[in-house]
Amino acid sequence: MQIKKVEGDLTEALNLVWKVFLKYEAPFYTEQGINTFHNFISDKEKMNSLVFYGMYEENKIVGVIATRNNGNHIALFFVDGDYHKKGIGKKLFQKVLENSTSNIITVNSSVYAVDVYHKLGFVDTDIEQIDEGIRFTPMKFIVK
Repeated sequence: MQIKKVEGDLTEALNLVWKVFLKYEAPFYTEQGINTFHNFISDKEKMNSLVFYGMYEENKIVGVIATRNNGNHIALFFVDGDYHKKGIGKKLFQKVLENSTSNIITVNSSVYAVDVYHKLGFVDTDIEQIDEGIRFTPMKFIVK
């Protein structure tokens, strides 16, 4: 498996994001939240403003992480369910750390991913919130 920057056509990466979202996160969301998320990943301008990295097994993408603000905020982080608990998320996060320009990386974690972020070393910065149907916990990681 290898990590590489996803450039150009984001279709495969965003299809993975949507598939994983529907299975693991949508059950925690209202219809409004699901629509808000779908609209976000369907916005080509917003998606093209993010930096995407993908974990590939041969030519198949099995994990995605996308950042904004010079790598200092994680906007999307999804791993195919068949590849959970295999270190893919940790390796993708390491790639973000290598390319970040700050000592603090932030994320608005979904309900499903809070424990994953805690295992990576993130701490909550506030209680769970809801915005346009999206449930999230603001978190940060301090680079040492």
